[in-house]
Amino acid sequence: MAKGKGVTPMSKAAAARIQAATAKANGGKTPSGSFATRAQAAAAKSNK
Repeated sequence: MAKGKGVTPMSKAAAARIQAATAKANGGKTPSGSFATRAQAAAAKSNK
């Protein structure tokens, strides 16, 4: 992903909302490699 103007780091709260919506749509499971799992990883990295 390109870094530049307008790029906002993924927050833990935003990643949690994405993960919750994905889990709800998939019977409580979050598929590996999904956007939700990538969002969680990005939030963990940006909040170190």
